[in-house]
Amino acid sequence: MNVLEATMTYSKEDGYVGKVHFGVEGHKNEYEIALHSKRGKEWGYGLFFLHESGKEEELLALEDLLEEDDELFDFLIETAKEKLEKQE
Repeated sequence: MNVLEATMTYSKEDGYVGKVHFGVEGHKNEYEIALHSKRGKEWGYGLFFLHESGKEEELLALEDLLEEDDELFDFLIETAKEKLEKQE
């Protein structure tokens, strides 16, 4: 996995909102994962193609991997948290 960019913000109203742009070895397209957590414990996410649509099979395989591999999912969360900006 090759991280291209990561961001995260925090506000009392929205909680933690972040995104990570990344590439996966063997995949033609790059991805964006959008992350959200009200308190920073349980995370919801959306997985998207970053620039243009690609093979749905690759996106679904990556989504399955994220569901099964907690370490990989946690890595993406921590990568975004490193860029945390607090908003008032």
